[in-house]
Amino acid sequence: MESPLATTPDAAPASTAAATATPAATTATPTVLRVGPLMPQLEQELIAEFDAPIISAVASELTAEQEAELADVRVVVTGGRFGVSRALMERLPSLEAIVNFGVGYDTTDTSAARDRGIALSNTPDVLNDCVADTALSLLLDVYRGISASDRYVRAGSWARSGNFPLTTRFTGTRVGIVGLGRIGSAIAKRLSGFDCPISYHNRREVPGSPFRYVDSLVELARSSDALVVATAGGADSQKLISAEVLEALGPNGVLVNISRGSVVDEDALVAALQAGTIRGAGLDVFADEPNVPEALIGLDNVVLLPHLGSGTRETRDDMRQLVVDNLRSWLANGALVTPVKL
Repeated sequence: MESPLATTPDAAPASTAAATATPAATTATPTVLRVGPLMPQLEQELIAEFDAPIISAVASELTAEQEAELADVRVVVTGGRFGVSRALMERLPSLEAIVNFGVGYDTTDTSAARDRGIALSNTPDVLNDCVADTALSLLLDVYRGISASDRYVRAGSWARSGNFPLTTRFTGTRVGIVGLGRIGSAIAKRLSGFDCPISYHNRREVPGSPFRYVDSLVELARSSDALVVATAGGADSQKLISAEVLEALGPNGVLVNISRGSVVDEDALVAALQAGTIRGAGLDVFADEPNVPEALIGLDNVVLLPHLGSGTRETRDDMRQLVVDNLRSWLANGALVTPVKL
């Protein structure tokens, strides 16, 4: 009898498509399971080495027949967009570990994993440089109007209307970083080359940091020209960048977010940009990706990127290899290469 679980790579964005892909021959009781689509090369490797089928990230879409075939799954491989819910964990009685493709794992129910004793890994460090480069690119773009002036030239406005309006010097800008972790520190390193006074806000001060610690997010915004959001996503940081923070940033302030869309109150951000409460924004992430608020698309003082912070061939290949290394290590000796502390 043909298995209802699919091993064919499925790049469809919807979880339902992943669950109903054309089935191919697979082991009756797989050990490794893919939840939601992953990068094609990684999917091919997981199929070739582990015969890993794919299912939807939505537990309710799992049929009884599929659930019966998943009784022996020990490891789930998923991405930051999908994660593993408590409901799905409950349908995987032998689950031991979740291997996450990406540094962010806020879509996985970490409290449920902790309750079950399920280990979790992510892919830290290998993407720090590219995400930090993206943050710097967004800052420079907003301050110097790179994208806006490109549109100006392409529209024929330079020849028709004259020079593009003057922009703002970036060197020496006071930058506040929300989250001085690995990525935040890489951003700070780059900003130092632009003679930017740097301050930061964390839950607690970073020992030995050369940068000014501010224990109030509102005060950090008030004392900064630009605010760069590099903190982790999840319930604790939901809408951390509130209307109050944006108001404190002020009419000359710029917000850059390369973290998670959920960290910023998107409605408050749209209102602040429209009202001139802040001057501009550079956004790589959004609350409901890939859907971007129409109001943001119509604003010329906002730079919008399709969540490409780590989107380079080199970084994605490093992430792929780290996922495979974590998976092999767990199956061989029950240890993860890059475990997340739950």
